[in-house]
Amino acid sequence: MSRGAPPRPDAAGFAAFYEENFDAVLGFVTRRTTCPQVAADLTADIFVAALEAADRYDPGRGSPSAWLYGIARNVLSSHYRGNVRERHAVARLNGRRLLDEEDIAALEERIDAERAARALAERHSALSEPLREVLDLVAVDGLTPREAAQALGLNQATVRVRLHRAKRALRAAYPAVTERTDRTEPVDRTLEVVS
Repeated sequence: MSRGAPPRPDAAGFAAFYEENFDAVLGFVTRRTTCPQVAADLTADIFVAALEAADRYDPGRGSPSAWLYGIARNVLSSHYRGNVRERHAVARLNGRRLLDEEDIAALEERIDAERAARALAERHSALSEPLREVLDLVAVDGLTPREAAQALGLNQATVRVRLHRAKRALRAAYPAVTERTDRTEPVDRTLEVVS
């Protein structure tokens, strides 16, 4: 994700922000869902929410990527809780073209490519929700601990403690993940990122 160019509420400025961040947001979503239609809808919802909030972006509170990941996290949380925001998203998207087979094939390919990240998420599902949130933002989505703290609304020390606890718990629960094999390579790379 972009760490430099802030979102702008004008059409041209937001279009550039969208192009710069689309792949990162789609990756964030496809690591958390297996349905191409849901992945497309959630990615659209994230950018709609970002466009609506673009004029309120404050660079003093964090980087554009931390801001956008915070929005993405909130949209996904709302989706999975099944609250009112999901129903509004469907209403906003009403009348848009349905995905054709080529779009679905491309999204399925992207979802398959993210399968290793989903397997890691399953392996660390025994962690508490606060530990998983921090680990996902830092190890999977590539945010710095500072950006993760901004996205979660926490102080940086709390994020670092949670990250340390998550790494320690993963190593204690799965000591074999440090061995290099084809099956564990994505896990190894992720553990290297958080080390």
